[in-house]
Amino acid sequence: MSLHISRLFLGIVFLVAGLNGYFVIFGLEPFIATSPEAMALFEFTYLLIVEKSVEVICGILLLVNRFIPMAIAILTPIVVNILLLHLFLDHSLLLLAVLLVIALGYLLFSYRKNFLGIVERKADPS
Repeated sequence: MSLHISRLFLGIVFLVAGLNGYFVIFGLEPFIATSPEAMALFEFTYLLIVEKSVEVICGILLLVNRFIPMAIAILTPIVVNILLLHLFLDHSLLLLAVLLVIALGYLLFSYRKNFLGIVERKADPS
């Protein structure tokens, strides 16, 4: 049950955050307040477009329960970046960042067998 809750929580958060980013990209008022510190990191618009597109795609994948290990692998560096940003620059959403880390960590643990090949010392290419 908690696996589904973690997956759905992450899916909803990233889908909503990604769509909210498109409002910023198109110069519209975002429907959820954005972190000024986070927006300052996106000096070039294409970075924001790529980031938010990845968030939308991974959010949808998590919600429809498809390609979960791939979505986890893609979202892991994004979640780490979110945590570090809110830990050091903007404490306003630190609780959400911690919840993202917990939910993603639980998914990583649950799908750990899908990632074992990545940490092989001597991988066989065949």
